[in-house]
Amino acid sequence: MAKKIVLLSDTHGTYDDFIDNHIREADEIWHAGDIGTPEVLDRLEAVAPVRAVYGNIDGKDIRIRVPEYLVFDVEGLKVLMLHIGGYPGKYTPRAKELIARYRPDLFISGHSHILKVIRDPAFDLLHMNPGAAGKSGFHKVRTLLRFEAADGKLQNLEVVERPR
Repeated sequence: MAKKIVLLSDTHGTYDDFIDNHIREADEIWHAGDIGTPEVLDRLEAVAPVRAVYGNIDGKDIRIRVPEYLVFDVEGLKVLMLHIGGYPGKYTPRAKELIARYRPDLFISGHSHILKVIRDPAFDLLHMNPGAAGKSGFHKVRTLLRFEAADGKLQNLEVVERPR
């Protein structure tokens, strides 16, 4: 059976109807950092199990609750999540190190506020950055991703957008 995932990042303390309306059907919520406040994490956890990493704006109150990076398996898919990771051809040194060590099928990062879904043949992985779901930053459109994980594959990918 497929697991329904909502992937978001860079909420920067924002939790509103845009986020709430799109996470209600999730089996799991993944947050790729810059959560902003413990209240955002609390509200996400009230809806579904959360897998999250901290970002560069997250203080001690977030960092004591979530790690710098996560490596986990879901429905046969190996996932690596790190807030500042870059993207194929332009990975950060930390991302390169973790990708080489863990060899994920899916590498997730946030930070840029730019939504990207890119296949990386060099590391044989899919890279995803959900953009920014919050209101803080330069982005003009708030974004998040919804998809399903089943049998080691990602399926039914949907980009959800709302003008800021």
